[in-house]
Amino acid sequence: MLVSGSTTMTTYRTSMQIVADLLVATDQCGQEGIKVTTLLTRANLSHSRLAKFIENLTGAGLINKIEFDGKNTFVITPKGKQYLESYKRFHDLAESFGLEM
Repeated sequence: MLVSGSTTMTTYRTSMQIVADLLVATDQCGQEGIKVTTLLTRANLSHSRLAKFIENLTGAGLINKIEFDGKNTFVITPKGKQYLESYKRFHDLAESFGLEM
């Protein structure tokens, strides 16, 4: 999408990029986990959009949801770490061929 009066283009993230962003943010918080508000901010998503991704990530076993005192915290699983490492390797490989992801 071209910004009016500008030559720059707005780039949108793919679902894979959003998943990677969510996993990176979750991984950075370690075993203490990450709360929804922090995840919303770091991933730059609306609450409704984040909820869909959270459902997919927990369903796939990439993150675990821990509920305590009525608040949700999310922790990356070993499977999530494996996915993230594979994504990074693929991303680097694609870039080495001059491809954008």
